[in-house]
Amino acid sequence: MPYTVTQTSLPEVLILEPKVFGDARGFFFESFNARDFAQCTGLDVQFVQDNHSKSSKGVLRGLHYQIEHPQGKLVRVTLGEVFDVTVDLRRSSQTFGKWEGVVLSADNKRQLWIPPGFAHGFVTLSDSAEFLYKTTDYYHPEHERCLLWSDPAIGVQWPIDGQPLLAAKDMAGLPLGTAATFG
Repeated sequence: MPYTVTQTSLPEVLILEPKVFGDARGFFFESFNARDFAQCTGLDVQFVQDNHSKSSKGVLRGLHYQIEHPQGKLVRVTLGEVFDVTVDLRRSSQTFGKWEGVVLSADNKRQLWIPPGFAHGFVTLSDSAEFLYKTTDYYHPEHERCLLWSDPAIGVQWPIDGQPLLAAKDMAGLPLGTAATFG
């Protein structure tokens, strides 16, 4: 198998660890193969967009989602290290309002599958980090929403000291009790 797949405390959120081939010259791995992804996860998804961001230490992005045209995301880090977080926003789910956090780094090469219906964000732990992700639907800014990163009702344990660096939209995130959620 090209990936080792591990279920998280949110059963639909999966950690994928690729098979890495390395020697004195460096390493090689397939970061994505549709056939292998389907075989290893049991998921039949089609990715339509790739995104790439760079963030400095202490930058927190999220917790973002699209209330219409929800996106599934396959995320990974190619430089540095982040603490990646996802929150289940599906009211009909037994894990509604629960979160999962995973360290993703260039060194561990882990990827995280986040299904549609979940909010997503991360905080940069290293001096800088480059973050790549595939999405199952296109970006629709008119449907983008932001869940408050520090909502005590969710209780994400971000591994940071003090206040993170936030964009205005992330400072204005809504708490779970008033945020738009999924059925």
